[in-house]
Amino acid sequence: MKKTIAIALMTTALTGTAQAQDIEEFRIGILGGENAQDRMNNYACLSEYTEEALGVPVKLFAPADYNGVIQALLGGTLDMAWLGASGYAATYLQDPEAVEPVLVKVNMDGSIGYHSIGFARADSGITSLEDMQGKVFGFGDPNSTSGYLIPSIEIPAETGASMENGDYFGEVKFTGGHEQTIVAVYNGDIDGGVTWADAQGNWEDGYNSGALRKAVDAGLVDMNELVQIWQSKVIPEGPVVVRKALPDDVKATMTELVDTLYERDQECAYGVASGETLGFQPVTHDTYQSVIEARKAKIGG
Repeated sequence: MKKTIAIALMTTALTGTAQAQDIEEFRIGILGGENAQDRMNNYACLSEYTEEALGVPVKLFAPADYNGVIQALLGGTLDMAWLGASGYAATYLQDPEAVEPVLVKVNMDGSIGYHSIGFARADSGITSLEDMQGKVFGFGDPNSTSGYLIPSIEIPAETGASMENGDYFGEVKFTGGHEQTIVAVYNGDIDGGVTWADAQGNWEDGYNSGALRKAVDAGLVDMNELVQIWQSKVIPEGPVVVRKALPDDVKATMTELVDTLYERDQECAYGVASGETLGFQPVTHDTYQSVIEARKAKIGG
């Protein structure tokens, strides 16, 4: 028999009336992009706040790839995750009733967009997409918005060539994730690749937030040894989603918890949001309609 849980209100952030809910635990999924232990460490504070708010054990899951989180959400074995826009599109296209978007990260200038960033080593002589002709180019994860979907559409539109091996680039590889792409370029294993960043702040810091910033924080790269060679149009930040079948009060409590995380604990918000942020704000499905259509046309699901 499931344990009846009284959802505890946290006086500094949560408001309203607590009600009993029949949940045994709360499960949070963390997308790939950096190594699993770093991801778990970044979310440990959110796990603690969630246990305090819901009064149940919290489990963090950091699958090796994006699809692990997507399939867990579809299967109902995760309750919350911060998805990329393409990951949300994939989830929605397979089951519109699986999850609902509730929040989106806010950049330091108040915007909610980011970019796919193409980059290479500074000593490679590569300064543009034109210089990448015949060379090895790296994507991250097939379910990544900035690490695959958007550059796979926008780069061919700019080059007039496909992403097939030998058509424009000498070879196109999937590295497995953002961190893997960054390290592969930095180590000279591939000539160039794409990752994500808000494109705000300083290049030498890895911008304000994104995979480059996290790589700098982890001591993996010196940005002075890398150079930007391409930037996509603005992409809507992916949503924090909750499982639709959750009790309404649980969804409301968790939405408010993440929404007020920046005010509560800026260091925690930094880790969860992959860098500098002003926090989160409400978002709806409509924000991602264009990405859903792009993914449907490009991948089909």
